[in-house]
Order: sequence, then C-alpha cells, then structure tokens
Amino acid sequence: MLKKSQTADIKLLIVPDKVKPDLCGGAAIYTDLCFGLAERGFDVTVRCPYPYYPEWTDKSGQNGWRIQRYEENGAKIERFGLFIPRNPKSIVQRLLLDLSFFLSLARSLFQRGRFDAVMVFCPLSGGVAFASVYRRLFGGYLWLNVQDLPADAASAGHITSNKFIAKTFEWIQGVLFNNADVWSSISPVMISRLKEIRTRKQPIVLTPNWIHSSMMDHIRKLPNKVGRAVGEPIRLLYAGNIGCKQGLLDFCKIAHGSAANFQFRIHGDGAEAKGIREWIEATKDPRFSFGELFDEGGFVQAIHDSDLFVITERPGSGASFFPSKVAPCIATGTPILAISDAESPLGKEIREFHFGPWLPWEQAEQFDQILHSVAEGTPDFAMWQRNALDRSRFFDRDVCIDDVAQSLIEIVSEGKLPEQHAGSDVATERQSDLCAAGSTTLTTSGNA
Repeated sequence: MLKKSQTADIKLLIVPDKVKPDLCGGAAIYTDLCFGLAERGFDVTVRCPYPYYPEWTDKSGQNGWRIQRYEENGAKIERFGLFIPRNPKSIVQRLLLDLSFFLSLARSLFQRGRFDAVMVFCPLSGGVAFASVYRRLFGGYLWLNVQDLPADAASAGHITSNKFIAKTFEWIQGVLFNNADVWSSISPVMISRLKEIRTRKQPIVLTPNWIHSSMMDHIRKLPNKVGRAVGEPIRLLYAGNIGCKQGLLDFCKIAHGSAANFQFRIHGDGAEAKGIREWIEATKDPRFSFGELFDEGGFVQAIHDSDLFVITERPGSGASFFPSKVAPCIATGTPILAISDAESPLGKEIREFHFGPWLPWEQAEQFDQILHSVAEGTPDFAMWQRNALDRSRFFDRDVCIDDVAQSLIEIVSEGKLPEQHAGSDVATERQSDLCAAGSTTLTTSGNA
C-alpha cells in the first residue's frame, strides 16, 4: 500500500452516481474506492445522490433540496437530492434525473475550498456535466471513469429509439467526455469503444471493477467448490439489477420452453422486475422463483450455492457496459452462463477465459443442450469452475486501488498523465501486470 505521506496534501473530489447503501450498478465498488483512497491518505470528498437504486425509490426518506453531510471511513460524504423517475424507461424522466442531479450539485460550485483533482463516474451524465463545469471554472485535473456509455446503453435499452435523439445523445456524450484529462474504463472492449469518442488522445486506463473488501470477507469464509458436482435439478441464479438492458424476460421465455431439469432463482429489483415477477406468477412454471435483492452475505452465499450464475445482455448492447457481478461470481468458483452479443465485453471475456458457457441470442435455444450436457457430467463444468477461480485473481482490490492512487499522485504532484509514463496505450499492458500481481493474493478457503 502507498505511504500516506505521498497523498496527504492531495484534495480529491469524487462524484459517483450511487454509493452504499445502494448495492447494484457499481455502488459497492464506488464506495470502496472512496474509502480505499481515504485509507491511503487522500483528502476525499464525495458528492453523490441520496440512495435510490435499483428500486428507483427514495430509500432514505430524505431526498430533497437539503444537502446531507457526514463522515465515514475517513471520507467526507455530501448527499444531494435529485428527481427519481417513477418510470425509468421514460426518456423524459431520465433526462430530468440527469438535469436535477446537475442542478443540485451546482449549488456546491462556490463552496469554500478547491480540489486538486475531480474523479467522476459515468453513466449519470449530470455528474459528468457538473465535473466538466468545475474543471472549466477552477482548473485542476478531471478523471472520467466510464462504467456505462449512456448513449449506447440508452439505445440498447430501447430508451432512445429515435435516430435523431440517439445521435444527439452521442454528441452530448462526446462533448462531456472530452472535457476530461484522463479516462478509465472496466474492460478492453469498452476502452476500444472509447478510443472512437476521444478527440484529444486522452490516456485511457483499464481499471476493472474489483471485489470490494466486505464482499471478499464473505467469499473467504466459503469452502472451495471447484470440483463440486452439479445439483439435481441444476441450480441457476440471477441476482441484481433487472433493467431494460438485461433482456432477462426474453431469456426466461426461452428457458420456459426447455424440457431441462433446472431451478432458476431470480432475485433483484429495477425497471423490469415487476414484469419478471408477473410473468413467473402467470406461467406457474415451478422451475422459476422470484425474490427480493439479497444483502451482501446472502448474495455471496446464493452464488456459492448455485451451479451456474446467469447474466443476460439485450442484443445490441455493444460495448456499453460490463457487469460488475462477474467478479464476485467467479471468485466463488461459480461458472457464468452468459447470453450476449459476441463482441460485448462480457461475451469476449467469457470466450477468452472460458469460465462458463456463452450463447449469442440467435442460438439461445441451445440453453437446453448446455443444461443436458452439464447434467450428464461434461468435463467442461469442472474446467469452468477452475477457470473462474483463476480469472478472479485479475480483480484484486488492493492492486486496483493502488494503481488508481499512484496515477493520481503522478497526475497532481508531477503533472504526468498515465499515457506519458506507461506508453501509448495503457490497457493491454496494465491487464497483464494486474494478472501477475494478483496471482497469489486471491483464493477461497479450502483446497484452492
């Protein structure tokens, strides 16, 4: 870990679109990064919304005009109110979400005290717009972390079906993004997509969504399941956000038509959760069940109890996002059954590292064949388990946070952007370094 003497004088503003107690959509990772940088000695201020995700409701009962301020784990937290859509699929309401977050944050522009660097997380464009305005007014460095490409994700989620509106969103996205000095993202595929957007040859750093500390504590308590035989029936799990871009209902309908012997537990919330729940109730297929979001310990235990963790991405999602749930799944040795585009970050990840079966949507009916093969004892299943655990070493928390911290030190103290000391393209080189650095640090208990 870095010495605090290197970071003590660096004032850092972090603008995420969600932090704990929100659990999905990267919230736990953003929170862990804020606390991890504070732990390393940075003077961290966090400006974020009141908790609302993925339920799309005011979970605190305090969302409004008042700014809530408190300290937690060494970081100063400031919560700002915003408009919470009642219908997250409405383009008008999603625009109001972004606009309200920007206007709410803008009240803090002329507060006393300035920051050496601002790190902002996308997909919430209102936060990116605020960070861009801050940089233009007061200078300093702006680091944009792209978790979702909002224009791409909106198109994939059918929020923007009008071509003119979609192109307008792409233009706004490009303008906002190119105000930043440094970009980072969570998969090589997304970095390739970002290269098409940048206009100033900004360095783009690969920073994967790691397994945050409290979740890793739960994982370490579990026995090693590599080599564990598949259950009868085969136990499938989907847990997390259920939104438009997942296309989960389409997959459920395909699975419903299968004769395979499985138990599919779905636990989550979000814009499409009601439709999934009503479909399960209407079909009365006993192989499907629906439940609420798990707490963190329950989430990890449910993954460990499952044979396959299901992740779906609606066709056309492209490079817009990479599911953060991949890391905790594979750290338990649980293979992932993915249905996605071949060139999506998820599709490429699974096809390259072979930690589960992957299907394109046009061949999703082969789900039935995969389950029959697993039930009959295919050796691929044990291979998927081993490969899952091996790949999880890439997502090591301390390596990832130390890397971000070191880059921030060099940017603020020495005026070096990552590209200037790491070569013309950081992503591929950094991925190899992380795999090597994490190779002995991350195992589950037992005989791993």
